[in-house]
Amino acid sequence: MIESLKQSFLDRFGRSPRIFRAPARANLIGEHTDYNEGFVLPFAIEKAVYVAASPRDDYRITVASVDFPQMLDISPKDLGPTAVPDGWMRYPYGVLSLISRAGHKIGGMDLMVASDIPAGAGLSSSAALEVGIVTAVTDLFGLNIVEVEIAKIGQSTENEFAGVDSGIMDQMASILGKAGHALYLDCRSLEWQQIPLGDASFLICDTRTKHALVESEYNTRRRECEAAAARLGKRSLRDVSLDEIAILPAPLAKRARHVISENLRVHSTVEALRTGDLTTVGELINASHASLRDDFEVSCRELDLMSEICRSAPEILGSRMMGGGFGGCTISILQGDVNLGPICSRIVAEYTGATGVEPAIYPCTATQGASEI
Repeated sequence: MIESLKQSFLDRFGRSPRIFRAPARANLIGEHTDYNEGFVLPFAIEKAVYVAASPRDDYRITVASVDFPQMLDISPKDLGPTAVPDGWMRYPYGVLSLISRAGHKIGGMDLMVASDIPAGAGLSSSAALEVGIVTAVTDLFGLNIVEVEIAKIGQSTENEFAGVDSGIMDQMASILGKAGHALYLDCRSLEWQQIPLGDASFLICDTRTKHALVESEYNTRRRECEAAAARLGKRSLRDVSLDEIAILPAPLAKRARHVISENLRVHSTVEALRTGDLTTVGELINASHASLRDDFEVSCRELDLMSEICRSAPEILGSRMMGGGFGGCTISILQGDVNLGPICSRIVAEYTGATGVEPAIYPCTATQGASEI
């Protein structure tokens, strides 16, 4: 893909670019806790967005994609919140607008993006795109934009330009990923630790299903969480205990119970990883899925089925839905050097037989965060 991207850039712009990579992320545990100022445990994966970049002499910015025909062509002085383009271009437009708004001086440039992240799988391709562009622009123009600010620019792009009330987990994982480690992130303070994953390996199973509810219900869940915290007089559900939610009406009590218990599961998972107890990690992952299904109500038939099929394999220690919900992927954890061929074949056969849809399966490990290649 990298050589193809370089050639596409050369063919369109007539010069060779620099190449930057920003990875997608998987989230081991800690789902829907980030925007509640809670705790998460994601890691960067091999799938990534690649950004080819080169400065230009005039005062124009162009952003093209090898996957989509639309191209952004704009002057830096015209960046802002009033003329947001449609589709995928809202992300680079938002990122560049926020860089400019923060007072960073950028000049003309050509950017071209390519991705091997499966669309609609819930692996945060948009966050990788945002982080990749900020990383490229920061390096091209020698800007002083540190890792946390890169993540915040990406999150603000989602919130302001894409209309998704997401947290900051995805961008932090993409920029701070470390090979062989998960990122133990406090989404309030943005303090983090790198937690070794030992001999854990993972399967991401894409159900290839995405229901229309995903974005609208995501925003609804965030409002429900905020309402639950407000009724209890707390800044966020991060500050609420399980004992306090008894006075909340349904469904607010269920939403709060998921967030509070999920934060506890994140802490327990970190402790289990530190002692190499992957069996306990698997049990916690299974409990996370049950909570997302029953209390947060963001699962669906396909995700439940896929997680059940994965858990039935003796080599798999635990499996759960991952991401916003209503379709996308599950993540499963395994230990040691496992022959994945028979496991993957069985998962594909059982899921396809039950749904008529052939899933995609991606073995993965934790990889490095965004950087120039």
